[in-house]
Amino acid sequence: MTPDPAGTDQPFARAQANPFATRFVRPGIVLPLDGEGHPLPLTSLLERLHVGGCVVIEGLHGRGKTNLVRALLAAAANGGREASFLQVRSVRDAWRALSTVASALSGSLVAVDGWERLPLPLGCLLPPLARLRRVTVVTTSHRPCGLPVLARCTSSVRQLAAVVRRLPDHGGLITDGDLEAAFRHHSGNIRDALAELYDVFERRSSREPSAQA
Repeated sequence: MTPDPAGTDQPFARAQANPFATRFVRPGIVLPLDGEGHPLPLTSLLERLHVGGCVVIEGLHGRGKTNLVRALLAAAANGGREASFLQVRSVRDAWRALSTVASALSGSLVAVDGWERLPLPLGCLLPPLARLRRVTVVTTSHRPCGLPVLARCTSSVRQLAAVVRRLPDHGGLITDGDLEAAFRHHSGNIRDALAELYDVFERRSSREPSAQA
């Protein structure tokens, strides 16, 4: 928990629900934004995905890589393209990623979230397999991995503020100072900053007006 900044010890109107709850901020729900807080051009990114090959979305933890890849999958599916998502957490998931690409229809899109968790031999197999099957693989990585880069995800306080503006109303419980503090506390990790703002909202919204007089 983070102490309240100066100037926030006053009554607030209770909002209906915590706007920073998982159902509002999980990947695939929040509109993908660039580091300046502008919507990312999903259509032009899709147009850059050549059939048969691998590309990567790079960025540090909590910068929106998974959110972007899910948005791309949704846009592709809405356009009638076969699309699937796999998150790599173990070797078993890595084999599933390989088998998914091997069995995917030509022209389909497969997202592999977590390239750096792929065992090296399997990572080396995916690009030629994708070319052979004419399947497009979009993966995510926290660091350069030798694949062509589709997008690099960065963050800023402006981006965090733009995300918050698109969430349900917080009823005035969150200030610009809260955004700056959460961003700083988590070194630009937007996901963790939103989790901190969840706690701030819960703490302030639970106060009784009589306790704030």
